[in-house]
Amino acid sequence: MKSTPVFFYAVLYFFCVDRKYGYGCLAVLLRMQKVSIHSKSVLSDCLSISDVIRKAVMDKRVKMEFEQNYYCVDERCLSFNEQFAIVSHYLLLKDNNSFFKTYESIGKILLKRLNAFVSEKLDTDDNDGILSEYDLHGSLFCNIVTVPFRAQDNPTFHFIDLFAGIGGFRIAMQDCGGECVYSSEWDENAQKTYYHNFGEVPFGDITKEYNKRMIPDGFDVLCAGFPCQAFSIAGYRRGFEDTRGTLFFDVAEIIRRKRPKAVFLENVKNLYTHDNGKTFQVIKSTLEELGYAVFHKVMNAMEYANIPQNRERIFIVCFDPKQVSNYADFSFPEKEKLKCTIHDCIDYKNMDAKLFYGDTMGHIDELRAGVTSKNTIYQWRRQYVRENKSHVCPTLTANMGTGGHNVPLILTDSGIRKLSPKECLNFQGYPEEYSFPDCISDSAKYKQAGNSVVVPLIRKVCKNIVTIISQNS
Repeated sequence: MKSTPVFFYAVLYFFCVDRKYGYGCLAVLLRMQKVSIHSKSVLSDCLSISDVIRKAVMDKRVKMEFEQNYYCVDERCLSFNEQFAIVSHYLLLKDNNSFFKTYESIGKILLKRLNAFVSEKLDTDDNDGILSEYDLHGSLFCNIVTVPFRAQDNPTFHFIDLFAGIGGFRIAMQDCGGECVYSSEWDENAQKTYYHNFGEVPFGDITKEYNKRMIPDGFDVLCAGFPCQAFSIAGYRRGFEDTRGTLFFDVAEIIRRKRPKAVFLENVKNLYTHDNGKTFQVIKSTLEELGYAVFHKVMNAMEYANIPQNRERIFIVCFDPKQVSNYADFSFPEKEKLKCTIHDCIDYKNMDAKLFYGDTMGHIDELRAGVTSKNTIYQWRRQYVRENKSHVCPTLTANMGTGGHNVPLILTDSGIRKLSPKECLNFQGYPEEYSFPDCISDSAKYKQAGNSVVVPLIRKVCKNIVTIISQNS
């Protein structure tokens, strides 16, 4: 049924909800399905979910209801998120015969179940009298799902996105001609943001064997921004085995099984010196033990990507010499002059009251005494104001999501305020079209922005990777 994806996206966008709006939009879709199933003009528009449906968010009651009817594979019952991960990967890759077969058999079954589930919802009286409030105008469903960030029509390489966050790697890799064939991210709020922008729900915990088994064969590049963890094995002499019990072990295990041409890893700068350098040495030795040539470099976004944020990260790029004979030609990007300023990333028209600090806030006198220039960014450090002397944004961190003054501060004509979540994305180099879904909290948005990568710097490294592997295609 060509309009089946409509049901999938409608139920999926119950991920967050206003129940009344969600049920109503769902009802319009279903009624249109029944009344106009033979209308080519309607069906041609109903290939996915409209902007109206994108605003509908999930009723947890519906999620629980759906999960009561589990689908099991090899005696393992799939969760709600796992089922939608499979279906969304299947739908996005259905035109790619090389990769979609990984998801095809289960994807088809799950689509049928979704169709039956949604049809049943329409036929019941359990809609609180809401369905009658919506009409059947097909015009509501024109310009249906426009996933903002799709892969190019003729991708030149394929990659997987582990510890995907909100998709910074994916944007950069797609810009370089890549197509993502698998994504994984355990944080449910980040999954929602990822889906909102890419139309794909990432698989969850990559330490789970089932999620590993869903990774297709034959992709070219493995991308991962894995967390920094210490290795507990005394002596650090067992190579690959030293990593067991850490998330890097799972990355290494996937590399061992799938043998991609290239591996692209990003981590905090401190990974290089963590535990007196032992952590990085184990990682490097493990990658070499797996047969890869390893390149690494610490780079700052303000020096290498024309992004006005002081953000140093270590980048690790690896090649399989058996598949990439010219691997030694790889080099990291050169420095470039910083031309962008903080003013290019700040929206001075933003008057959202919750961003501003007023008289009722503690330490307001200290803030007003310390935050005096519109040409720099500040931080509140418990008892004093810290000015960023380099006139760029200080390093954005995940603990911005904990509230307080972890979010950088600026001075505007209207007073002192913190950066907005969208401005934090700007300081990470995200495209203007990228957005957060309405259904997640500001604290989740700040956390996601702080955890993310600097997209332009990822893109520059990716271009150099693609140059090398393309010569071996």
